[in-house]
Amino acid sequence: MDLGKLRDEIDMIDREVARLFERRMEICQDVAEFKIETGKAVFDPVREQEKIEAIGNLVQDEFNRQGMQEILSEMMAISRKRQYQLLVEKGVAEPIGFTPVKELHTKGTRVVYSGVEGAYAYEATKRFFGEDVEMLAAPNFDAAISAIDENMADFAVLPIENSSAGAVGNVYDLLMEHENYTVGELDLPINHCLLGLPDAELSDIVEVRSHPQALQQCRHFLAEHSGWQTVSTANTAASARAVAAEGRRNQAAIASEAAGRLYGLKVLAKGINREKENTTRFIIITKKKIFLEDASKVRICFECRHQKGTLYHLLSHFAYNGLNMMRIESRPIPGRNWEYRFFIDFEGNLQDATVRNALKGIQEEATFSRILGNC
Repeated sequence: MDLGKLRDEIDMIDREVARLFERRMEICQDVAEFKIETGKAVFDPVREQEKIEAIGNLVQDEFNRQGMQEILSEMMAISRKRQYQLLVEKGVAEPIGFTPVKELHTKGTRVVYSGVEGAYAYEATKRFFGEDVEMLAAPNFDAAISAIDENMADFAVLPIENSSAGAVGNVYDLLMEHENYTVGELDLPINHCLLGLPDAELSDIVEVRSHPQALQQCRHFLAEHSGWQTVSTANTAASARAVAAEGRRNQAAIASEAAGRLYGLKVLAKGINREKENTTRFIIITKKKIFLEDASKVRICFECRHQKGTLYHLLSHFAYNGLNMMRIESRPIPGRNWEYRFFIDFEGNLQDATVRNALKGIQEEATFSRILGNC
């Protein structure tokens, strides 16, 4: 066989495929115009699956049949993407419902954070909002978000992920349970210290209290003291406050150095988290559907059908529109065993046409989707 001739023949076929593909897309554009005029849905999963199976059956070889079905499935997905673009261009797509603002009006507002004074969330709140706000402490994440629902606070500050311990899963769940939206973020470096009473020494300690994530982040330090018992608490600063209040010299807390100063504790060991670049990302949540004009990260959530390729096609809307996906997180759907919803962060602004194209495609093809904010 002559490899050069074989390649020439493949090139000729590829040119014919390109010509037929362009013709197919021209017809698909006419179909889109018809759907726009009639209000017919772009995505018809039942019809598409019937078409894919019918065309696949025209091919005899099993391997080629599957390949033909994959090619047709991808061409249909590309066609849908073009139709979504046309819907957005012609203003047929539903409005996103969010209002751009030049800045967040924070002076004199009420901001709730989870924990007590001296907690990392307290520090994040001060760094993001400054001193001209009324700061309110909530005992847990749910209470913090509920404070917004009940108009007791204008903003809430909650941790969403840590660079070493990963996502704060129950915060993702709360974003779904409440009609609130993220409008800002702050990355706060975390430097855990072992804190004890002023007259305590490291050799006195037998019990260490802290938030479970802080205990996890300091597990290597704790492993060096295998005789110590660990006790989980609601947050790091609360553990420092409890150690100070109980006055037991053999008890210590893992919290920030600032929390130690606030509650009159002594630093027994500094920087005990193994990851020295340890950082927690906090999100700023509000009840209003607003976003900053220069916001650069969109956060969404969606659920998809339990069929092969559905998640792939939903995620392809980001790549096709040139959008960089920054994070994906999955969480179980309550009451539906082994089914999951997906939380996606991607670069973009809700005013961008490419973002709206992608969101339109996901909205049409997902069984459920929701914009969680732009920050």
